[in-house]
Amino acid sequence: MHDRYPGYDVLRKHDTPSWNDASRSVIDARLAIPDTPQFLSAEEWQTLRVICDRIVPQPADRPPVPIAALVDRKLASDHRDGYRQASLPPLREAWRRGLAALDAASLERHQRRFPMLTADLQDEMLKAMQDGKLDGAAWEGMPSGTFFSERVTHDILAAYYCHPKAWNEIGFGGPASPRGYVRMNFNRRDPWEAVEAKPGREDDAREANERIA
Repeated sequence: MHDRYPGYDVLRKHDTPSWNDASRSVIDARLAIPDTPQFLSAEEWQTLRVICDRIVPQPADRPPVPIAALVDRKLASDHRDGYRQASLPPLREAWRRGLAALDAASLERHQRRFPMLTADLQDEMLKAMQDGKLDGAAWEGMPSGTFFSERVTHDILAAYYCHPKAWNEIGFGGPASPRGYVRMNFNRRDPWEAVEAKPGREDDAREANERIA
């Protein structure tokens, strides 16, 4: 993966004017989440973890974001979005039904549960879900394509990009409270924002980013 913001570490902002106590508390809680389930069963957790790995492959040169654990915590707290597609049941039921239905479809097609498939077959099953081509009694009328777009990708990507390890990849500075932003026009950056590397000038970006806090 190309490092667009070499040398940048958003956590250097932790004890600076960039973040207040409320921001630090939220970020510290995310960093402390263990990669274990609170809500899902062992089988559901196993299936969710594999889905997360296929949807968001993570760099090998850093500890991974605990995506499945973050999704599981959303389910444990029943923290809903405030809206949902009429064809989907509520958050917890949608996930439990979808995980069970994916395993059922995998058993029907390949005689193995989804986590036991090869990576290529896992991707094939997820593509069939995305295209709305998975159905059967286990779905209980829930459209697989809607589940994929409104729950799988929505919740997994939101979980990934809520974590500081992912912020470094996109040069995000985290919460803007209380420092905020001053230079609001296009292609302008404040001194506390990450510097994107230009081709042939990666060392310049790294040097600048290592000073940012």
